[in-house]
Amino acid sequence: MSPDLAPAGAHPRRPEGFDDFVRSRGGALLRFAYVLCGDAHLAEDLVQEVLARMHPRWERVTVMDSPEAYVRTAIVRQFLSWRRRRAAGEAVVAEVPEPAGLAEPQQRVLARDQMWQLLAGLPRAQRAVLVLRFYCDLADGEIANLLDCRETTVRSQAARALARMRTMLGEQEGPGDG
Repeated sequence: MSPDLAPAGAHPRRPEGFDDFVRSRGGALLRFAYVLCGDAHLAEDLVQEVLARMHPRWERVTVMDSPEAYVRTAIVRQFLSWRRRRAAGEAVVAEVPEPAGLAEPQQRVLARDQMWQLLAGLPRAQRAVLVLRFYCDLADGEIANLLDCRETTVRSQAARALARMRTMLGEQEGPGDG
């Protein structure tokens, strides 16, 4: 409805301001970036860099169907394209939901650490596919749109990532451990 056709006394829908968006959705964007990269400081850098790029053109972003989806896409693409790598590798520590069936706190901590190590051992594109599928609960079509690739690429990346994780698990257990 155009502002001219709005009922008397009604205010036209104003796009959310940049500051309001950052205040209301910044925490969720940081959590998303953190799960994607596994490092709190790198996640902050990712989100900050993407938001800094969005700020000058925020009015154009807010008229899109889903500004937050656009920002998340930019975060994923920034993560995938960043050339900067940590010299010492990733130090992964996180608070993630625990899998069912692990009664002992020590088992939960070990399982969580093992999952982070497995994710850290994946190429960035495979890791992004798994995060988008299992953390964000997106369908293959949505992931393909976000990553600008085909659904078959998403499925093959996911299959390769899961196969690689199974291989790494086997290597960690060693002969006779499992």
